[in-house]
Amino acid sequence: MRKFFLTMWFLYAIVSALFLGIYDVLKKVSVNDNAVFPVLLVSTMSSAFLFLPVFILSNNGILNEGDLLFIPHADGKTHLFIFAKAVLVLTSWIFSFFALKHLPLTVVSPIRATGPLWTLIGAILIFGEQLNMLQWIGLIITLAFFYLFSTIGKLEGLSLKNNKWFWFIILATLTGAASGLYDKYLMTNLDRMAVQSWFSVYQALLMVPIVYLVWYPQRSKHSPFKFRWSIPLVGIMLVIADFAYFYALSNPEALISVISALRRGSVIIAFVFGAILFKEKNIKQKAIYLTGILTGILLLLLGSM
Repeated sequence: MRKFFLTMWFLYAIVSALFLGIYDVLKKVSVNDNAVFPVLLVSTMSSAFLFLPVFILSNNGILNEGDLLFIPHADGKTHLFIFAKAVLVLTSWIFSFFALKHLPLTVVSPIRATGPLWTLIGAILIFGEQLNMLQWIGLIITLAFFYLFSTIGKLEGLSLKNNKWFWFIILATLTGAASGLYDKYLMTNLDRMAVQSWFSVYQALLMVPIVYLVWYPQRSKHSPFKFRWSIPLVGIMLVIADFAYFYALSNPEALISVISALRRGSVIIAFVFGAILFKEKNIKQKAIYLTGILTGILLLLLGSM
């Protein structure tokens, strides 16, 4: 057990969770009373630009194969796999950013924390994985507290049935879980730096037509875009979080169910900042239900170990 906790992929997963929590807080700061699509464009462009010097160094032989940041040549098939990853993640982001704009952070982050649950269910359905007793207990506890958490919206005048933003964050969580399953496949078959760098580039490229064809013609009907320094920081924090995540996942011994659960530890950072910075309501009750969700996730984690 002690050896397990000292493995590098485990430690990198914890680092990823830390920066993912900061990323979630910056997202909320960025989209509050702001136009979502331009925020996404600027944040994805900041991610893509971070890789520009790495591309140059790799193409000019200054970085070589075996170096931590080296980006190898990718063939057409590889680009198709990475492009599919970019489409999947961007779909999750669009749902997530809109939900985050209209819902309290202390509502969004616990729902996102259930991601490992859906990843596990996907692993059962797709890969035929079997649950042990501890995982079944964790599954039931997580689902029970997830349902209880969904009832909190009524206390804040939000109806789960009639509020589309609840469904947006649920869809964001489900597509995020699908992305997690796909990540394990990518890290098994492709180079991690090729995936992260080109995935970042494709996201920025995809956002350009979305902004100019979807948002720009209708901009007068929606919130105006306001540049904030938190917006490029969203992209930078995500690059750091994803670098640690992909590095952990590229280890042949890494367990996707464990890494997914650890990454969702970021919810604690987001929840605390949501309570302090944004002075959101019903914090005690949300904290109780969040503790229940995290307990279920922890049991899923222990069962996977």
